[in-house]
Amino acid sequence: MGQKFHSPVRVYKYPFELVMKAYERRFPTCPQMPIVLDCEVLKDELLENGAKRNTSRRCKLAVDAPYIFKKLIGVDFVFFLQHNFLDMSNRTLSIEAVNESFSSRIEIFERCRYYAHPDNADWTCFDQTATLDIKNFFGFEHSMEKMGMKQYTQTTLKGKEIIEFFISQLREEGISNVERWTPPADAPKSPAQDPTPEQHPDILLDGDFIARSLGQLSPMQESKLLELRKMLDGVDDLDYLPSYQTILRFLAARDWHVSQAFAMLCDSLRWRREHRIDALLGEYFKPAVVVEHFPGGWHHYDKDGRPVYILRLGHMDVKGLLKSLGMEGLLRLALHICEEGIQKINESAERLKKPILNMSLLVDLEGLSMRHLWRPGIKALLNIIETVERNYPETMGRVLVVRAPRVFPIAWTIVSAFIDEHTRSKFLFYGPDCAFIRDGLVQHLDEEIMPDFLGGSCKTMIHEGGLVPKPLYKVNSLENQDDEVANEMSAEAAAEALPPVKRLSNIHHNHHNLYKSVELKPGFAHELLIRNDDPKSVLTWDFDVLRNDLHFTLYRVTEELPVKIDSAASYFDLQDFVEGVNFFREEPTLICRHKESVQGSHVMHHNDNYLMHWFSPSGAQLNIFYEVLSSVNYKGSMTSLQSAFCSNSSATSSFQSR
Repeated sequence: MGQKFHSPVRVYKYPFELVMKAYERRFPTCPQMPIVLDCEVLKDELLENGAKRNTSRRCKLAVDAPYIFKKLIGVDFVFFLQHNFLDMSNRTLSIEAVNESFSSRIEIFERCRYYAHPDNADWTCFDQTATLDIKNFFGFEHSMEKMGMKQYTQTTLKGKEIIEFFISQLREEGISNVERWTPPADAPKSPAQDPTPEQHPDILLDGDFIARSLGQLSPMQESKLLELRKMLDGVDDLDYLPSYQTILRFLAARDWHVSQAFAMLCDSLRWRREHRIDALLGEYFKPAVVVEHFPGGWHHYDKDGRPVYILRLGHMDVKGLLKSLGMEGLLRLALHICEEGIQKINESAERLKKPILNMSLLVDLEGLSMRHLWRPGIKALLNIIETVERNYPETMGRVLVVRAPRVFPIAWTIVSAFIDEHTRSKFLFYGPDCAFIRDGLVQHLDEEIMPDFLGGSCKTMIHEGGLVPKPLYKVNSLENQDDEVANEMSAEAAAEALPPVKRLSNIHHNHHNLYKSVELKPGFAHELLIRNDDPKSVLTWDFDVLRNDLHFTLYRVTEELPVKIDSAASYFDLQDFVEGVNFFREEPTLICRHKESVQGSHVMHHNDNYLMHWFSPSGAQLNIFYEVLSSVNYKGSMTSLQSAFCSNSSATSSFQSR
């Protein structure tokens, strides 16, 4: 097994010569590094009139391990060999260290460099790499690896502290400046040498930049950040290198596994190029239906400096927006919001001069009902979540969910399964009076920007949403299959007529594959029988009434029913089929009007048959979708879920499901 570590560039705001004088005071021991017991100088030679100095030391280090471990391996200390190559003319110090003890079982190699800052000659840079390769160590390979990582972290943290300590000591002694080395007057001139790439690295990830732009990182996290950044240098087909902030987000999304983050980031960069995502802010124009009916928008910044996006989901006509924009249009709107968010995050970080890496989302659920759980809408939402999590990881800092109604548990159960566990931990849920209570939104939002719809004084300028007028629906929308349905092109023919285009997502959505169209003759019924062997599973339905009125009822049947031979026949025509004996009315009969959409759900508590029954006195047409959601996906009570129906008017009605 092998491990490789990188440190970011550490910058000392002192000249190279002063840093070198402080560095020499570390030997043979120093109080800040008690693990170093002694250092014996094996070789110390001056070359080229004092321009270069090569020093070799044998260092004795205490074994920082539990007592039982030290007893098992039989040692209390180990030896390392350190070789220093100081070049005063080029102002560089290269340090190499290898283990002498157990060298046949473990290979440890560390390289450190001090060098003059490429942009400021009065500053000094330091970077560090190390490799650890454990071949065999008495069965303690994993323990040795953990110890090696611990030791690397400790020495990295201590290094800057030690140099700063000895520079302060030198100043107390009156030494605040050390003259640069100059060759003797009679010394022959050395041929000019161009600095090597190693002396002037193209990646200067220094501690000040990290603190200012990325926040608090551990040495191991800094190492992995630099490792991933260098891996991207070797990718030929990338148009540009992403920012350190982007690299950090992808690393965090993959729990700091560099290879996984590398694959995820490369895939995302290629996706951005293929779909011209970098041009989205300049090329995207919001369709009229978004401007007039999408209840979302940006709203100031939270107390941590994150931009806040408000989405009034309960006011959103999910079906209307999806049928007006299509799956691709709705996804492109979401991606445009993400791109705006990244831009606002960067602007906030620049303005506040502190790390801002993500945004906040305020979701208002007032008005949420089962009509929002329309299956194609849920599929569209899950598609958006999948695409955003794959390409914009760790951009959501906090999600504030307010005024959640009774229907929310079912929606959350469906959606949360597709949200990363770390992202789910960022969700905070609040009741109806959530704005100004001590533990409410005032913890995260200043009172002067509290939205007016939550009782605050700040107007949001966000559209109220409402139902999308059906004339804005696309040509092959379901509601347009009214009396002229026979004259319309089928969805399949329309798809074939369109030129091929690249899709932002590989999930294809087709309303006609999800819904079944049914023609009801006057006085006849349509019935669907669901055989339930999963108690507490949830039956959900969504249907559109396209012509005339009809009645809808849900029954539970306690006996086995035969398979229908004639679809026009009704189970109610069977002999001995008696309500209250072998069938029961589970939901009261709904009168559904022309052009209404009806959504609902019912918890099937019993191991019985459930019968969905539609009846039309004067004949009707409807499009039906239903689904059974497994009980294993739900925890707690699923009662009191709302059902609702809506029409072209703004009026809505609902009843409690039983």
